[in-house]
Amino acid sequence: MAATLGSPRVFVRLAGLLLLVSLATPGLAAGSVGEAPGPSFVPCALERIGTQLVRCDNLTGTGVEAPFWIPEQQ
Repeated sequence: MAATLGSPRVFVRLAGLLLLVSLATPGLAAGSVGEAPGPSFVPCALERIGTQLVRCDNLTGTGVEAPFWIPEQQ
């Protein structure tokens, strides 16, 4: 490898350049073309109905009983 790149310094510089380029460009994880965007953030308070946790009228907590200190939804 040292014969094709010339010296270890050239290899380190090339590796650093490739790292910077890979960090600066968006990857495939950025999303697919035509895919619907994810849910938007809506600031809702965490509340409870009986023993169930609720946020934005959606049940959360996978059935775990809500602690008593979380306010009950009116």
